[in-house]
Parts: sequence; structure tokens; C-alpha cells
Amino acid sequence: MLKLGFNSAILADFGLEHVIQFAGNHGFSCVEMMCWPADNADSRRYAGVTHIDVNDLSDQRISYIRHLLKEANIFISALGYYPNPLDPDLGRSEYYIEHIKQVIRGAAKLDIPVVTTFIGRDPSKSIKDNLARFADVWPAIVKVAEEHNVKIGIENCPMFFTDDEWPGGKNLAISPAVWDKMFEIIPSPIFGLNYDPSHMIWQMMDELKPIYDYKDRLHHVHLKDAKVYKDKLDRVGILANPLEYHSPKLPGLGDVNWRGFFAALTDVRYRGPVVIEVEDKAYEGNVTDVQSAILTSRNYLKQFLG
Repeated sequence: MLKLGFNSAILADFGLEHVIQFAGNHGFSCVEMMCWPADNADSRRYAGVTHIDVNDLSDQRISYIRHLLKEANIFISALGYYPNPLDPDLGRSEYYIEHIKQVIRGAAKLDIPVVTTFIGRDPSKSIKDNLARFADVWPAIVKVAEEHNVKIGIENCPMFFTDDEWPGGKNLAISPAVWDKMFEIIPSPIFGLNYDPSHMIWQMMDELKPIYDYKDRLHHVHLKDAKVYKDKLDRVGILANPLEYHSPKLPGLGDVNWRGFFAALTDVRYRGPVVIEVEDKAYEGNVTDVQSAILTSRNYLKQFLG
């Protein structure tokens, strides 16, 4: 029923061929493939990874990618690109918006059903002000998605982890209250969520209820855990930089209720991909650690997937 995959950003040092072969050789069904611009200079952790260059999708290249996938017996769950389309620098914002549209077109060419991304946010402005900018910017992006019959999955990560993202973070889609506003402004069913339960954990929110409440908007699912350190939280409080009191972890090593999570997904008859996203610093020391992180996550999650 559920198809297990992983986000290719963790294999940033390897090419497309290796990523696909690794997935096929280790029992995965799919990969969320990163599609940053090939000439980008984004130095954020897990950003700037280009496993498919959507600006270079000739018929020959498309045929080659399909051949690799067929040989490995896997599929691409989504094309992923996670910039800040609401960046206060209008030049950067426009660049990000145009590349999201290009990723959507690339997904259509490759018959990939979903593009995963962020809404973006001006961290210095309120949610209300950012929603007004969202209402100006995003309808045109969703229109391109509708024209190409490609779903958009917005990850619910606040993107507040470093001091340059203070105080509001760089992604607006942080909570059910905001999602309701987003879907009110853009009611298109093609516009939905790439749901990650870990971000609910460190925001002190229920990670299971959204699966029931937004079952029709679940276009893609991330599997990442988070551990909240209560002693640190007691010292710095929830207004501190979130990494002062929590850490991203591999599934099973944090506070997500994974049994309840998969029970909820099956309850709502979710049939899409479930994709491991590795951001656990304990597994970043070398290539062996990185590969171990993916396989350790797979081994833990298999109990819920059969």
C-alpha cells in the first residue's frame, strides 16, 4: 500500500545514477529527487542539491532517466525544490518562483505526479502580511501546476533553525491555522501538503490529527523524527532558536508516535509515497554514516510497511 522512499538530498555527493541504484539495491520503491538550479549557490544544509536538472530535459535525457528507473525498479515520488518564494528581496523571490514553475514543467515531462516545495516567508513580517503576499504570488504558480496536472506538496517546516531566519522563519505553512487560510485563498485540490510530523513535535502540536483533518490534501509524506530535550526547553523556552531545545532525528529515535502515525495514514486510506528525510547530525560524519542513516531508518519503518 505505502511506498517507502527517501529524499535524495542526503546523497548530495553522488550523482543521479548512484542515487537510483542505491534505492533499487536496498529495497526502496521510490526517491524524492532534488532539483535545485544547477548553477545555484545555496549553502543551507541539504539545499542546493541537483540530481535532476529540469532546465536540461531533452528527449534523450528523459529517456535515459526512465531507463535508469526501470532498471532499478523504482519510481520518482516527487521533484523537490525548497527555496523561499516570498523572499523580501524581489529579485531572489522572482528567481525562486520561476524555477518552481520550471520544476513543475519538468515533472510533467517525466510523468511525475508531485512537486514538493515551501510557500516561503518574509521572516520579519507577520503571518497576516505574509498571507497577503502569498495571495499575490502563489495563484500563478498553482495555475502552472493545474495546466500540467502536477500536484504541489507544501512541507510544513517553519524554516526557523538559524539566526538569519529569525524571528518568523522562512516558510509560512507552519500550522493547521495557516493551512486553512492557504486553502481558503487557493482552494484548488492540486494544492496540498508534503506532511512532515517532526515539525509538529517541536512546535508542541499533535502530529496525528492533521492526517485526519487534511486527508484530501496529503500529496506527499516525509518521515523524519524530532527529539525535544525538556531540560533545555525548561532553560531557554519556546521563543529560543528551536535548535536550542530540539534535534531532528532518524525515525524511531525521537518523539513522533510512529505507530499512531501509520495507523492514521491507513485509517484515511493514504496510498501515496512515504519518504525518509535524514537531517540527523549524528549520522553526518562520513559516507558510511549517511548510508547507515538511510538503512537504519528503513529497517525501523519496515515494521509498519510489511
